[in-house]
Amino acid sequence: MSAELAVVYAALILEDDNIEITADKLQALVSAAGVEVEPIWFSLYAKALAGQDLKALLLNVGAPGAASAGAAGAVAGAGAAADAPVEEEKAEEKEESDEDMGFGLFD
Repeated sequence: MSAELAVVYAALILEDDNIEITADKLQALVSAAGVEVEPIWFSLYAKALAGQDLKALLLNVGAPGAASAGAAGAVAGAGAAADAPVEEEKAEEKEESDEDMGFGLFD
């Protein structure tokens, strides 16, 4: 198991038990699991997760605009996501048209 993954799992355990995420508590959990992690990771993750609602972050993974603007951002992000497939289809058509001309890598 990687060091970063062990610290993330420890943070999830603490959040699940509604315990404040601190470097000392992360280190205690990872040490109890028998995983060797450099001490810098505990303080980095503790600072990064300080004041964050980890459950809300997990529930909104992949939701457009969820981290910054909420519902308005989600609506705008959904509109932008709806436009993206059209542009991708056009790009694919251009690539196919090059192949139709008979030009290829091994011709």
